[in-house]
Amino acid sequence: MSDHFSGPRSLTDPAADLTDMYAFPAPSNPQNLVVVMDVFGKAGPAAVFSDAVIYRFRFRRARIATTGSRAAFGVDSDEVTIDFTFDVPRTGETKRAVQRGRCKTAGGETVSFDTNDERGGSGRGVRVFAGQRSDPFFLDVHTILESVETRRLAFKKVGSDTLYGTNVLSIVLELEWATLLDGGPMFSIVSETLRAGPRPVRIERLGRPEIKNVSMSFKTFDQVNRDLEIRDLYNSEDAFALMPDYVGAYRARLNANLSFWDSLDGKVDWPLDERGDHPLTSLLLADFLVVDASKPFRDTNSYFEIEQAMRAARPHVTAGGRWLNEDIMDSIFTLYINGGNGPRISDGIDGPIAWSSKVFPYLARPNPPKVVAP
Repeated sequence: MSDHFSGPRSLTDPAADLTDMYAFPAPSNPQNLVVVMDVFGKAGPAAVFSDAVIYRFRFRRARIATTGSRAAFGVDSDEVTIDFTFDVPRTGETKRAVQRGRCKTAGGETVSFDTNDERGGSGRGVRVFAGQRSDPFFLDVHTILESVETRRLAFKKVGSDTLYGTNVLSIVLELEWATLLDGGPMFSIVSETLRAGPRPVRIERLGRPEIKNVSMSFKTFDQVNRDLEIRDLYNSEDAFALMPDYVGAYRARLNANLSFWDSLDGKVDWPLDERGDHPLTSLLLADFLVVDASKPFRDTNSYFEIEQAMRAARPHVTAGGRWLNEDIMDSIFTLYINGGNGPRISDGIDGPIAWSSKVFPYLARPNPPKVVAP
């Protein structure tokens, strides 16, 4: 699943488990940038944000450094950080747990709000929301696992959405990017959860979807680190500064698993280079969402479009980033398996149980609790 349960540590602290991140220009206002962080996969009705966790967005200016087969981004060292924290929950008038949340902007302003209040909170150039919402992600996990086990593409014409009817805890941040983010208009964005305290410790970090699960989790094909559960180690890293001690392990795992996905249509669309590296490995290790806020909102085919344009040495035409309703799994499988040199590959799931809207706070309201038959 996109980043749901992405390592053993995430299973012990679901309120700190990042499940997805999205970034897109506001549909109704191109001067605003929207970023969304989802946590707590399959959240139950009583799920709340942790008062011991810092929920963080990190922004750095990005630029296209090189194009062609060695396509890469350049990222500035200067950074804007926006943090969300939450109080211990209290019982509201409806007997549903309510938390007071705070968003601390880069300018030092604190915006306060109550969770699950769709009006959210607002300050200078910023609007925020946090609360339980319908999980916008959709995929068929069982056919992914079957494809790996059998080494044959197992997708069905009509799949079964593993996340159907589930909820997450969402944090939505809409901000005037020209005011609150220095420079621009192209930004690299990472979300993180950190253990609060005098010296915060990173629990998880998330940029691109399906790096830790579909791209890294499977050990079978990696002949270098076949016994290593790599995801907790990878989660602890700074997305903008991977430790050289471990980057070889990450590279070996991506090279092996990306080559496996490429093999499933019976032809090689991504030949390895002279060093044995897959052509996408370096780009994916730059594990952050890149969004060009100068481009208008687009609800289809935006994810990874900037990177594909870079590889083709052509100008990009979308904002990149990631929109909530985009069928990201079909995009990823098509990219990994045939590189766009064949038909679009579908996992048989075309949409979520509830579609997100183009109006703040964007994500659909939570699904009702599932009724268990007696």
